[in-house]
Amino acid sequence: MRHLLWVSLISLALTGCVSLSHQDMPQVDVAGIEAMPSQGMELRLVVKLRILNPSDYSIEYNGLFVEMDVQGMSFAKGVSNQSGTVPRYGESVISVPVTISALAMVRQVMGLAGKERAVPLTYEVRGKVAGPVFNSQRFTSHGEFKLPTALDGKSKP
Repeated sequence: MRHLLWVSLISLALTGCVSLSHQDMPQVDVAGIEAMPSQGMELRLVVKLRILNPSDYSIEYNGLFVEMDVQGMSFAKGVSNQSGTVPRYGESVISVPVTISALAMVRQVMGLAGKERAVPLTYEVRGKVAGPVFNSQRFTSHGEFKLPTALDGKSKP
């Protein structure tokens, strides 16, 4: 009888955990990228993420982790200890500082050598919005962008 009670309690707990996992995932897009003062051989940027919450519950967060790939290669990583709330059926823009190592920059330059500037570059941003007890939300976003065609600094008439 005692064994049956334990099995029932464990089953009930697992059912509760499964019901928590049927949540709409937040949609995260890169809203902007800005330069920060660099340190040593590293490049520092601020990646602004627009987090869209498509569900009927608010998402509370108390930390973020972001990693970014460009052309399928690891490019930048960053963390933030910000906290806040993304309202239900709402959105928030959150800034996360990221670091690009000298090695990642060299790999990207070598990978871009010889390519036309009109060819779009692909990126993927993955990360985690940390929430209270067992309520972290993972996300993935991808897209493409083109390099500027006029890199010589001359303005067109």
